[in-house]
Amino acid sequence: MSIRGFTSFFYLSSPNSRTFFFIHFHIRIYMSPPIRIGVGYDIHPLKQGRRCILGGVEIPSEVGPDGHSDADVLCHAIADAILGAAGLRDIGFYFPNTDPACKDMCSLDILRCAVAEVGKRGYALQNIDAVVIAERPKIAAHIAAMQASLAAALGIAPDCVGVKATTNEKLDDLGAGLGIAVHAVALIAKI
Repeated sequence: MSIRGFTSFFYLSSPNSRTFFFIHFHIRIYMSPPIRIGVGYDIHPLKQGRRCILGGVEIPSEVGPDGHSDADVLCHAIADAILGAAGLRDIGFYFPNTDPACKDMCSLDILRCAVAEVGKRGYALQNIDAVVIAERPKIAAHIAAMQASLAAALGIAPDCVGVKATTNEKLDDLGAGLGIAVHAVALIAKI
């Protein structure tokens, strides 16, 4: 519940007196809404010979996302959406690419951390939806495995995990097959 800028005026007087008291007060109470939505985005260049891990699933490919961790661009966008829904900082704040401890880190652990952070603030993840934008590799055959992997890491049912794939219609660097990007949204609810 949220009451913002509620203002009241009270006049107190006595029937036998012309004097009165004027009381004015202003209430400003902020409480977190029962549901919140966050948006996440990530992009990585593709590199020859690098493992391609998306949603915790290794995809057979001659190229993979390049990055400091395992470069799971899908997990990174989802984690940012979850953290953003709670008004928290992005994953770079929690897992900086300058930290040697994060080198080759499994991005499913980043997701678990994001869920734990929103849990500390009294929220639970309800669902996520993501779209992977890439010319290569083709991932349609792996979507069910990605949903299962993500659901296990996030602590939600697989039918609460949406993963879709599209191309960039040969436009810009993504369309040229030089990178992979993901847009994600997350819904959290007060527990």
